[in-house]
Amino acid sequence: MLYPELFKQLESVRWDMDKDIPWDQFDASKLSDEQAHTIKMNAITEWSALPATEMFLRDNRDDSDFSAFMSIWFFEEQKHSLVLMEYLKRFRPDLVPTEQELHEVRFEFEPAPALETLMLHFCGEIRLNHWYRRASEWHTEPVIKHIYQTLSQDEARHGGAYLRYMKRAIAKFGDEAKASFAKIGVLMASARRTAQALHPTNLHVNKSLFPRDTIQSRLPNPEWLEHWLDKQIAFDSVWENKVVERILHNMSLLMDRSFQSVQELNRYRKEVTASLAQAGAQPNPA
Repeated sequence: MLYPELFKQLESVRWDMDKDIPWDQFDASKLSDEQAHTIKMNAITEWSALPATEMFLRDNRDDSDFSAFMSIWFFEEQKHSLVLMEYLKRFRPDLVPTEQELHEVRFEFEPAPALETLMLHFCGEIRLNHWYRRASEWHTEPVIKHIYQTLSQDEARHGGAYLRYMKRAIAKFGDEAKASFAKIGVLMASARRTAQALHPTNLHVNKSLFPRDTIQSRLPNPEWLEHWLDKQIAFDSVWENKVVERILHNMSLLMDRSFQSVQELNRYRKEVTASLAQAGAQPNPA
């Protein structure tokens, strides 16, 4: 089981909201209204770890190890929302999200293949790590800069934990896991070809609620994410390439094969999928 070891590792580097956030360094002159509103949107977005955890527990009922790990992931992700709300409570109380605004992003996600969901959230952690690094650079107020840097480090550690479970899945399920991971890897590394940001909070997850079946669509400002990325933190092609490189690097480690481009990963996906199909067509030995 990975959970006991991961618990110790993440516990050893866990930060304290009172002791490790330099609240006394707040500089009101360096926080604009524009910046403060983005903090509110991120606080609500982070609250969506709640429905994501409900999804993970439902779709991984046969995996108690991973489900136990959710206790760590859920705690730390909700803490992200909490620290952003604490910042607003202290310095911009008029922008603290209401309970209803938070509850609005809690809705049921439709069941999906567990391996694909695992890879989707692994890529999501990589992307969020880079988004928050860029947000820390964009902000000018010292305390929120520190908070975003802290959150980015948490997201990187979460990605590392997901990677451990992905390695375990490959050892257990072989090509089935590889095909699932490669499929989602190609999707999540192809953001430059899509009109929207590719992140779990921006994907449709419940047909009956369409078009309000993404986390972002249920925010007070559904258009916020794209504006934040394009116009505010300027998450440009240079930063997007960093995300793609990290995804390809980790796929190379997982598959024990070098991928220098999304096209190479897609060719590998086709190879593994074809191999699975061929194996399924062969009769079982007597």
